[in-house]
Formats: sequence, structure tokens, C-alpha cells
Amino acid sequence: MTKDKSTPTQTVSPQVRERMIQFASSEMFRKLFSEGMGLVEETAGYLDGDGREASRQLTREASLSYATVSMEMTTRLMQAASWLVVQRAVKEGDMTVDEAAEARFRLEDTSINAFTARQNPELPAELLDLVDRAKILFDRLHRLDEVLFDESDEPLPNPVTSQLRALHDAASSGAFDPLSVWRK
Repeated sequence: MTKDKSTPTQTVSPQVRERMIQFASSEMFRKLFSEGMGLVEETAGYLDGDGREASRQLTREASLSYATVSMEMTTRLMQAASWLVVQRAVKEGDMTVDEAAEARFRLEDTSINAFTARQNPELPAELLDLVDRAKILFDRLHRLDEVLFDESDEPLPNPVTSQLRALHDAASSGAFDPLSVWRK
């Protein structure tokens, strides 16, 4: 099926479009992209080098756990890398925001806890460190994905603003007036 490029359909709101473009052009994204791709490279290097050698020294059960954990971590890192590349494609004009918003380019919150669920105490510390860092990266990107593509018209609640409002209301009601006890 071919797409008619002459009449693009707008699938995202102007707010989502603006957030996506701002994010993809930000210094934060540049740093996140660098960090994410660096972690992918570091993990690949470990799994192909020291990790491969370490896995040969494990018991059968630990070896199975190693294989499971490394496959899940690799899958999550590839999803994260793909998401980052899509955001960069939006920044560089190679992809539209509408295309980037398609479900196939979004991060899903599936079996993210599998990272920790299958960790065997015999697994190498370096692998566990990479797993933890990959989980943190994926969780960050997943939260960003949810915020960037949030279609609600309501602004996200700001906890500082709500606390300030509560303090203002308390002060207006006389809660901070030490003499209010005698005025009643």
C-alpha cells in the first residue's frame, strides 16, 4: 500500500508536535542519544568479549539465566536505540512527527521487570551492572515516550505548584497565625 503524500493526515495534536520537535532538538536529547548509543556499544562489546568468556565459567543453571538476561537486555537496548534513532530522524527531517507517533515506533511497557526477575546470584557483576543501566535507560525513555505523546489537553500536574497552592490556602485560612486560637 502506498501512502498519498499530497494530503498528509495529522494524527497528533499541535501540542504533541511541538513537544516532539522541541525535545528532538534539545541538548537533553543529544546527551540521551549519546548515552543510549554508548550503552548499546558497551553492552555489545562486553557480550562479545569478557561476557562470552565469563559465561563459559558458569554452571548450567547460571548459564541459562545469563542467556535469558542478556537476550532480554539486548532486546530492550535495541528498542531503546530504535526509539532514539526515530527521534533523531524527526529532528533531521527524515521522518514526520506523525510517522514517529505510530505504534510501531513507540516504546511498550512489556516485561520490563524481567531484567531483575531472572537475575541469578552467580551472574557476573559486570553483566548485572549493564542490566541495571539498560533498565534505567529503557525506563527513562519509556517515561519520555509517554510524556511526549500525551494527547490530553490538561497540562501535566506540577507537584511544586500544588504544594505552593496548598501552602497559600493554609495561610489564607489562618493556619500560620499563632494568635488565631485566641480570636475564636
